Amino acid sequence: MQTAKYTELPNVTQHLSIQQLEQEHSLYDRRLDTLRSKLFLTEPEKLEEIRLKKLKLSLKDEMERLRRMEASDSQH
Repeated sequence: MQTAKYTELPNVTQHLSIQQLEQEHSLYDRRLDTLRSKLFLTEPEKLEEIRLKKLKLSLKDEMERLRRMEASDSQH
């Protein structure tokens, strides 16, 4: 699997749905599982692991923000 697509945090915009973000989060999680299954990681794989963890956290934060916005909108 190429690591180039994991080099930057995603430009998450409001038009993305929580479902789309969850799918992307799941993709990163599966890749992390693959990396974790290895006994030893190369330096590029170690960097990819760090980037993936940051990406997952960023997506999780964005999903939570969208959930709060939806909850706030439904209360009005």
